[in-house]
Amino acid sequence: MAREVKRLTARTVSSLKEPGRYADGGGLYLQIGPTGTKAWLFLFKRGGKRREMGLGAIGDVSLAEARQKAEEARRIAAESGDPFEVRKAAKDARREADAAPTFGGFADVLIAGIEGGFRNEKHIYQWKQTLGPAYCARIRDKKIAEISTDDVLAILQPIWLEKNETASRLRGRIERVLDAAKAKGLRSGENPARWRGHLDTLLSKRQKLQRGHHPAMPYGEVPAFIADLQKREAMAARALEFAILTAARSGEVLGARASRLPA
Repeated sequence: MAREVKRLTARTVSSLKEPGRYADGGGLYLQIGPTGTKAWLFLFKRGGKRREMGLGAIGDVSLAEARQKAEEARRIAAESGDPFEVRKAAKDARREADAAPTFGGFADVLIAGIEGGFRNEKHIYQWKQTLGPAYCARIRDKKIAEISTDDVLAILQPIWLEKNETASRLRGRIERVLDAAKAKGLRSGENPARWRGHLDTLLSKRQKLQRGHHPAMPYGEVPAFIADLQKREAMAARALEFAILTAARSGEVLGARASRLPA
């Protein structure tokens, strides 16, 4: 004969007061304690022994929800599984997901770890500025494992043409953060901030020298300009005069040291 299930009703559950266990069928019971507390129990057998698993108080779990939980536990037990172990694994997975770092939190930790390799304070500031709320507000509170191509595009597209240099550097920094997260096992799959073969198909090609060249001084005005420089005592005036007279590159002039001059 078929086993009777769904014996209880929501009204019955609400009206029952006497301590004890009341069967709904299929291993599901309403348990009323000596003080009148009500909770759901699922009873099943494993290894020849009867076991009891709590499914929650009726204030938190309705009759329909208790039946759903009991059905899932019955299925696991019928497949020779342990409902307790499955539930624990699910809780551990949720706990791990809740503890997973956000993009902003991981980026801040990464910057703190690599800032010793930056050449000056300006570079540290730029990294913090671009990966901070000013540009990355959309993703800073998002789990780093969930960052997608759409998230990266939403950050880059508004500034890609207007601030292409900044946008390009921002893309590279986001890519490095996500690569570091993958190296630590916090992400999997392709990097959504990767340029070659990915974002280069979705964004326009970067414009070089976006700000343009500085206009050249008319050749006829150079002698007067040199004479004016020679009247100034500042080191910057000497450096500029040296650059003009030798056609040296700016990096060579800025890096020049008196100790390197021949005796």
